[in-house]
Amino acid sequence: MTPEYKITPKQNWFLKLKELGSYRELFYFFAWRDVKVRYKQTILGFLWAILQPIAMMLIFTIFFSGLLSVPTDGLPGPVFYFSGLLLWNFFSSGLSGATNSMINNSSIIKKVYFPRIVIPGSAIFANFFDFLMGIIAFLGLIAYYAVSGNGTEFLSWKIIPFYTLATLLCGMTTLGTGLFISALSVKYRDFRYIVPFMIQFLLFASPVIYPVSVLGGSVWEKLLALNPLTGVMALARAGFTGVALDPAIITISGISALLLLLLGIFTFSSTESYFADIA
Repeated sequence: MTPEYKITPKQNWFLKLKELGSYRELFYFFAWRDVKVRYKQTILGFLWAILQPIAMMLIFTIFFSGLLSVPTDGLPGPVFYFSGLLLWNFFSSGLSGATNSMINNSSIIKKVYFPRIVIPGSAIFANFFDFLMGIIAFLGLIAYYAVSGNGTEFLSWKIIPFYTLATLLCGMTTLGTGLFISALSVKYRDFRYIVPFMIQFLLFASPVIYPVSVLGGSVWEKLLALNPLTGVMALARAGFTGVALDPAIITISGISALLLLLLGIFTFSSTESYFADIA
């Protein structure tokens, strides 16, 4: 009797770090491909990564800070809004890219095996390029206020660790949510319509255009902290404002982000066995 061999992935649903490490070049290829496709045949090219957050920052500054007098925790309006928009755009773009990533790459999934988590992961990581470009523009904005002498009191070395923690928390939130939705979107195509609406809702349910302090420590502030982006925005601006962080908000948001990440990994790993059949 001829022996029969069956090739199956290792039954380790959690991270598969060793296997993912062997496919890191494929991960970088997918990410760089997404970046090039996004700006292919555009006149301004990579400048769009800077112009989009700048345009939104100007709109928010004029309407919310100027006309509606929404508080900005003592920060200049452009600094307040730009600091939040950079992380918000990373989350929203990463989530949108991850949602459709499995469907857009269905032909590849059906032909060859590789860790499927590479696809949504690289779609999210591709937006990190836009984030870095935005950081360059943000540094220019901070330098402007430093040179002009307006608002130099918010400049401190504390900006770096706080904003780094905010970026890590935002990355966890984006990856967890992206993995969860990308796995479900393979079977339920409704998510391509649900996600844009959800992103619009989260823009107002997250303290992007208003500070966390506007809720005044009420119970609504704690409920809002269940949204991990609340902790992201609080951390992003803490280094500028010098206002003491509420440990409860950061703890609740951090736990929510961790649970989202674990849920996303578990859901994706539990369902990836049938991706090739229904993608």
